Amino acid sequence: MLSKKGLTAALAWAALFSTASWADDSLSIMSFGGAYQAAQHKAEFEPYTAKTGIKISEQEYGGEIAKIKAMIQSGNVTLDVIDVDAPTLQQGCDEGIYEMIDWSQIGAKSEWLPGATSECGVGTIVYSTMLAYDGAKLKNGPTKLADLFDTVKFPGKRGLWKNPATNLEFALLAYGVKPADVYKTLSTKEGVDRAFKKLDTIKKDVVWWESGAQAPQLLASGEVMMTTAWNGRIFNANKEGKQFKIVWDNQILDSNYWAIPKGAKNVKGSIAFIKFAVAPENLANMTKYIPYGPVRTTAAKFVTPEDAANLPTSPQNLTTSLTLDNAFWADKGDEIRKRFTTWIAQ
Repeated sequence: MLSKKGLTAALAWAALFSTASWADDSLSIMSFGGAYQAAQHKAEFEPYTAKTGIKISEQEYGGEIAKIKAMIQSGNVTLDVIDVDAPTLQQGCDEGIYEMIDWSQIGAKSEWLPGATSECGVGTIVYSTMLAYDGAKLKNGPTKLADLFDTVKFPGKRGLWKNPATNLEFALLAYGVKPADVYKTLSTKEGVDRAFKKLDTIKKDVVWWESGAQAPQLLASGEVMMTTAWNGRIFNANKEGKQFKIVWDNQILDSNYWAIPKGAKNVKGSIAFIKFAVAPENLANMTKYIPYGPVRTTAAKFVTPEDAANLPTSPQNLTTSLTLDNAFWADKGDEIRKRFTTWIAQ
């Protein structure tokens, strides 16, 4: 539940849009800004307007579900489509703040990658959390995830996301637990204990990062000699002249989703846009601008070999991958996060 201060701030945010004029010949879409939304603009928004004549008003946010809920609670839903991450989708579905998706209007769910479909959301991209290092500083760098925990072969600091999700999975994978067995193992006290025991082995060498931009910055400054990171951030750093290398072994996949807020004024128009955005050709078009994989298997044939090499969903990069189980974290997350916070402070 939002605090009084948080609710006031969120309602103020919603009020910014309350006087806007919306019509059937326009859509208001909110996403995460930055290079990601710039890619959506080129690959999806501009082509949709060119094809249909429907103008798209773009909004940006940081993924806060409070902003979505405040808009709905205000009774004036001015957004038509929202890009949400998996936890926000899960929570919103549970709380009933999204419209249900009529999948008969979208396409066969069987074409989507595991975890990329929902009763109230449609997968849009797949990204990964993986291991990276600076090839300019480390000529013979790590080749597998287990190297993250090998402080003898690779002494020095390593960056980790300040979040138990992905770190506990990486710890078990480094132990040799098969991807298919990771969440079965984490569902037991013994499995969680085992993961923390593995993290103990590098705890004193960890530099924690909290935002996606920090991971490549830690590599660039030399503060760490390797780090877990989001693949798009590493790719963008390389576009700016870095020589960062990605270790795809045991990468952890996750998805973003298109969702329609409850009470949206143009649900039909929202569905039409989503159907366009997740058409195989358009999902492939997105990969030209940012290396996030298509969520739909039928898009693969439209991706160029050059772009495919940088995608977490390319067959050669998927051999040892794990898909993040957001339902597990929704169920067990609070308990594990409390332990993780205590563990860091010790």
